[in-house]
Amino acid sequence: MDTTLDADVIVVGGGPTGLMLAGELRLGGAGVIVAEALEQPTGQSRALGFTTRALESFDQRGLVPRFGGLETSPMGHFGGIPFDYTVLEDADFGARGIPQSQTEAVLQEWARELGADIRRGLEFLALEQDADGVTVTVATPSGEQRRLRGAFLVGADGARSTVRRAAGIDFPGAGGSQLMHLADVAGSGVRPRPFGERLPGGLVQVFPMAEGVARIILSEYGASPDAHGGAPGFAEVAAAWQRVTGEDISAGEALWVSSFTDATRQAAHYRQGRVLLAGDAAHIHLPVGGQGMSTGVQDAVNLGWKLAATVRGTAPGDLLDTYHGERHPVGARLLANTRAQGMAIFGGEESQALRDLYAELLTLDEVQRHLAGAVSHIDIRYDLGEDAHPLAGRRLPPRTLTTGGGPVRTPELLHPALGVLLDLDGTPALRTAAAGWKDRVTSVTATPESPETFGKAAALLVRPDGYIAWAGDDPDTLTAALHRWFGSPDRP
Repeated sequence: MDTTLDADVIVVGGGPTGLMLAGELRLGGAGVIVAEALEQPTGQSRALGFTTRALESFDQRGLVPRFGGLETSPMGHFGGIPFDYTVLEDADFGARGIPQSQTEAVLQEWARELGADIRRGLEFLALEQDADGVTVTVATPSGEQRRLRGAFLVGADGARSTVRRAAGIDFPGAGGSQLMHLADVAGSGVRPRPFGERLPGGLVQVFPMAEGVARIILSEYGASPDAHGGAPGFAEVAAAWQRVTGEDISAGEALWVSSFTDATRQAAHYRQGRVLLAGDAAHIHLPVGGQGMSTGVQDAVNLGWKLAATVRGTAPGDLLDTYHGERHPVGARLLANTRAQGMAIFGGEESQALRDLYAELLTLDEVQRHLAGAVSHIDIRYDLGEDAHPLAGRRLPPRTLTTGGGPVRTPELLHPALGVLLDLDGTPALRTAAAGWKDRVTSVTATPESPETFGKAAALLVRPDGYIAWAGDDPDTLTAALHRWFGSPDRP
């Protein structure tokens, strides 16, 4: 077998997860080929925004200005019950009204600028994994087969992931119980129902979009999820809409039509040797709250720097295993919250007691803060051990710091996707301890707006994905954390 590498990493799938991962790998110094089956982007709107934490992830890489005029929504819902997400500091219901096609265009341009090799029209067929790498067989649009070899392979190829199946990774969970139709329709004339309207025949939702276009979602009671076999025709959706609402939308122009179910599944393992999964290839669920694409983006940000460090040879031996260890629990929690919401949103009269309970609980500030944190994804905390500082494992929040060069926002410190030692107390011994990792960790001396901003911590060690790896004032424990996350120091 030819063991020559075409790239350090082969990514199958050129959606938001695969493109975000490609950019992250390039920032980390890894070569990457993205193999995407579609010859051209679909241009379809699909996901219409992202969560607070996904927006923060884009901010960490300087991508937010590329989207142009993003607006976030303070009001969101849980299980169809509306409440104000800003009850929790930094939380909101995320950026809304951004079609997935725009997100993909932004990420593709960014990844290519960084040197990612994005190859369209390559359909994944098979993989062969050995001790040194993975060989991938792909087919071109003409049917010609080609082989690509990388040190690692990442399947970011969606819910029906062929990479997942080829790697033999189980995908346990529950099949769908509800069938939902979705269409973006121009000239429908329907009124907005952002939190849904429950009718005797089913549930409908309407989200206004730009230029007279509305996204409609319809769940007709009694419709079998077994009928889900791809995109229905607009005539089928319009007929179902009229049965449920009495409104005739058939004169509208459908820009995109699809259907989906509330199937809930999660890969048993996010890593199988040199094959890894991210995004919908690793977890599927009811699309509610913009959490699906957002979780895939965060999978990519968690995996990218770890995988790049591994192929560069600077990572500690078990660093890549922390990808599954950290992201699998996040995915499990995501599936739990979306399934709980689905039972309330799409259930019939049998779910009214659950809706009533949600409405009662959501009068409590503590419940609102908990659910806002869960759906916005800003309350994620990775388990870094029982003895870890209370800040360890949590995200570095967006705050403005005073430095010798002027004010700096914390996301700006992460634009290069390096680790950051944030010295908040002017402690030379900490900066000296980190000097051996200066190629992987940038030391920044800064003063927060208030000593309480970071819980009076003297210093923070922040990973490239924006999560705090260590906090404190002890050079010895800092040195241990640097070894743990960034490998051995440079030799003098």
